[in-house]
Amino acid sequence: MARFNKIQVIQTMSETGMIPVFRHHDAETAKQVMKACYAGGVRIFEFTNRGEFAHEVFGELSRFAAAECKDMILGVGSIVDAPTASLYIQLGANFVVGPLFNPDVAKVANRRLIPYIPGCGSVSEVGLAQEAGCDLCKVFPGDVLGPNFVKGLKAPMPWSLLMVTGGVKPDENNLKAWFEAGVTCVGMGSNLFPKEVIAARDWNLITELCKNVLNIIKYIRKES
Repeated sequence: MARFNKIQVIQTMSETGMIPVFRHHDAETAKQVMKACYAGGVRIFEFTNRGEFAHEVFGELSRFAAAECKDMILGVGSIVDAPTASLYIQLGANFVVGPLFNPDVAKVANRRLIPYIPGCGSVSEVGLAQEAGCDLCKVFPGDVLGPNFVKGLKAPMPWSLLMVTGGVKPDENNLKAWFEAGVTCVGMGSNLFPKEVIAARDWNLITELCKNVLNIIKYIRKES
């Protein structure tokens, strides 16, 4: 069962501006990465549903968050169907993210008042997702669509809350382009978690990377 309500989740995503996106087959590694992000000021974390037994890793991570990172809002990503969404919600997911929009997932999430953030690649998809009760939509893949897509969409639909994933980098120029275009927040995966850093178990570097990204976002928002 979710520990945070829908309003808390959307508000934290908006205020923080960045959601780390991570997956690993080893639960202990996932715990340490999430703890390092937490130490860096992150308060919302997406674990992606990829690989065998990913839900078992998530279950351990969910219990760890409740005990060791009490203010961390943990959610699940890469969800494409309603049964999988239901499984993760039962394991404590506070939000559900997908690479596509599936109305059946929206029904499951809405019934439990859990945010569903579907991946959308067109203005029409964003509109349909909003009609289905999706407060926040994911622009995906970001590296294909680009900041101009966000800017173009928000011109006729300025009420839209958008998260972009794919192609987001932890540097000022990249982040500035997305936030000036009008995104609410960004999802950041491999660029925030370099393979060699994870392999070296350099959790302090993960913490510093998170701090740096959050500071850049604060600076960008202050300047705009």
